[in-house]
Amino acid sequence: MLTRPVRAIAFIALILAPALALRAAQGGAAQVPSASDAPKYALPPQAIVEVFDAEFLPQTTLSPNKQVVALTKARAHPTIAELAQPMLRLAGWRVNPKTSGPHRASGLPGTGIYSITLKTIADGAEVNVTMPAQARVSHMKFSPDGSRLAFLNTTDAGIELWAADGLTGSARAVIAGSSRINATTGDPCDWLSDNVTMVCRLVPVRGPIPRAPVEPLGPNVRESYGKASPAPTYEDLLNSTFDDALFEYYFTSQLVAFNTRTGEGNMIGRPAVFNSVTASPGGGFVLVSKIKKPFSHILPMNGFPQDVEIWTRAGGLVKKIADLPSREGTTLTGVEPGPRAYRWRADQPATILWVEALDGGDLKKTVPFRDKVVSLAAPFSGQPAEIATTEWRYESIAYTDSGIALLSENDRASRRTRTWILEPGAAPRKVWDRKQDAAYDNPGTPVMRRNAGGAAGAGGRGGGGASPILQNGDYIYVAGEGASAEGDRPFLDRLNVKTLKSERIFRSSAESLESFVAPLNDEMTKFLTRYETQKEAPNYFARDAGANAKRAVTQFKDPQPQVRDLLRQYVTYKRKDGVTLSGTLYLPPGYKQGTKVPVIMWAYPREFGDADSASQVSGSPNSFTEIRGASHLFLLLSGYAIFDNPTMPIIGPGETANDTYVEQLVASAQAAIDKVVEMGVADRDRIGIGGHSYGGFMTANLLAHSRLFRAGFAESGAYNRSLTPWGFQAERRSFWEAPEIYTKMSPFWFAHQIKDPILLMHGEVDDNTGTFPIQSERLYAALKGHGATVRYVTLPHEAHGYAARETLLHVIAERLNWFDKYVKNAGPRSTTDAQQ
Repeated sequence: MLTRPVRAIAFIALILAPALALRAAQGGAAQVPSASDAPKYALPPQAIVEVFDAEFLPQTTLSPNKQVVALTKARAHPTIAELAQPMLRLAGWRVNPKTSGPHRASGLPGTGIYSITLKTIADGAEVNVTMPAQARVSHMKFSPDGSRLAFLNTTDAGIELWAADGLTGSARAVIAGSSRINATTGDPCDWLSDNVTMVCRLVPVRGPIPRAPVEPLGPNVRESYGKASPAPTYEDLLNSTFDDALFEYYFTSQLVAFNTRTGEGNMIGRPAVFNSVTASPGGGFVLVSKIKKPFSHILPMNGFPQDVEIWTRAGGLVKKIADLPSREGTTLTGVEPGPRAYRWRADQPATILWVEALDGGDLKKTVPFRDKVVSLAAPFSGQPAEIATTEWRYESIAYTDSGIALLSENDRASRRTRTWILEPGAAPRKVWDRKQDAAYDNPGTPVMRRNAGGAAGAGGRGGGGASPILQNGDYIYVAGEGASAEGDRPFLDRLNVKTLKSERIFRSSAESLESFVAPLNDEMTKFLTRYETQKEAPNYFARDAGANAKRAVTQFKDPQPQVRDLLRQYVTYKRKDGVTLSGTLYLPPGYKQGTKVPVIMWAYPREFGDADSASQVSGSPNSFTEIRGASHLFLLLSGYAIFDNPTMPIIGPGETANDTYVEQLVASAQAAIDKVVEMGVADRDRIGIGGHSYGGFMTANLLAHSRLFRAGFAESGAYNRSLTPWGFQAERRSFWEAPEIYTKMSPFWFAHQIKDPILLMHGEVDDNTGTFPIQSERLYAALKGHGATVRYVTLPHEAHGYAARETLLHVIAERLNWFDKYVKNAGPRSTTDAQQ
């Protein structure tokens, strides 16, 4: 969300690129196949393809020793052939059975890496890390002292572990050949504190792959006998005993401790299905959670029964922390009643923490305290010691270097969060108490020491690890986005843990967007920032505290100079009920002031507890624009204006926001249209609306309950809320508690009222909770039955977020074709339509 009062910023225009503007204007409508044509992927105009294919900026990772940054280059998008690789959908995970790893090995953040460069911060010297042939690298992480660098490499036959010298870049395979990493549940390896050893999950010796019976052995049966077990509509669940067998076969791993210098390995314990595996900070113990039967068929893996245990480095059982039942039966707003959020205390060599609910996990119960936090130190033979109790629901706990804890709790009913300082022998002291939704009140996040090698595991019910909070004397450091009425101005503060008074060390200027990244020394006299402006690509700089000067660490160039010619303005305006709204208006290259052009609004509603929080501005007018993936901003290169993320707040205390969802949504859309018309950019006859997921849901609702837009483009939405009866988005009332709300918010129930053209698009293997492809399929059938103008496009092998290069370019072509036909080149509305 990028917003700013219109009076504070004028249009910003660079030297125009006539060639691009001419090509964009001459590009014409993209040619997409009709329903009667043979399936084929379409392309948008060549000018758009060239911008789409621009190389991404390198990703940057700071070494824990603060001397080196790793610069990684990755393939931006997988091919559709890669997405068509075999896929098993088991217990909430999607895995490639040939590799025992994630189905997608590229196209996600931190995956598909083909180049790693180590750059010394002090002098800028660079060395290239030795890479495997045809590298498909992921999960890169430094050892705790930064002396070594590990990463995974995916081949056609499996996943390898490689390790490199943190200074020379020389690398070799540690695990390859017949030994293979098992990455079915995410990051499979974790550095130990000796900076040499990694604990990894390996594919164990396996028997034959389970085979589905040629003929059914009998019906599949599910049962329930009186225990209430509400659950969201998850995708990719286990559905049969055959699925259970596949899950156990592919997800079972053997833990092994590997010496990354010699390649020697020592097995740890027996094979199991591990939900999480985390080594203690001192390296002497391993915290594991093991999945066990019976496997749930209504929850993903992190809701299965588990044993939580502490092992020695050799795999011997030291302490069983918990025997957790299935999470089935947990209330919609509740937590499981047993131990949860178990983790190592980062400032101690071997002390375990966890949380237990004091209200049975049920927010509806009235109790003086919701949760308690307990700890148990090695040798783990005593009773757990109570650290604190919380009146609200536990949120997080983190310790500083010197053993001071920051404990946060939140209250769903009031939408508030507060943080306490805990010191041994002293009463808790409140540091912050604020509204969760109020961006202006956000004090930031404590700065961590960043000396951990990273935690392996699926997360979920616990098992995470973290670095301690950096503390110098009586001071810790807090960094934040710095939201304000003038836009984000990121900051770094120094907070005195005795007096609770803070001092500002750094704040971004009003003319740039510069964010604190990490300390470059323990004294915080030097630190790393990320700096960008509308004209300057993001780069990293070394700063001295208290000085204005900064020294460039990277020199990345603008990857898309063509889009620097876009005009951008940040506007605020009022809804009829007085709520302040905001959005970012982009104008196409070559735009002439006062000219009316077709406008597409692309939005995503969000719930707020109060109007003040909903009216607050976030984002920066100084951010650097890149157009990536299937972004709607590509329409700018074909002569459209884009009103990007015009805020659509749905406001109400407690659980009541959605009671007036439709009314608030239409009022926000009306205010946005009034604003762009008032500015002279658009006329009311040439405005379209679009969105993805909850934004697609919004699009269908706006067309069902208004005639404000000429056409809509709805991607991967859920349109019949009776198919998500146990809640959706921020709604936690069930269908049976609020049937009228579910009905009123479902555009499927009002399909007969959709009179303007709508394009429905959906990934054929959507993996998002609630947005099953049948949602779009059924809405299309309803619209077709009522004679609406509708196009329904399904994307083979695509999930909720579209990924393949062929798919993304086709999505851009579909948008361009649809809006050209029904918005840009649409004639005036009929008198009746205009009145409606």
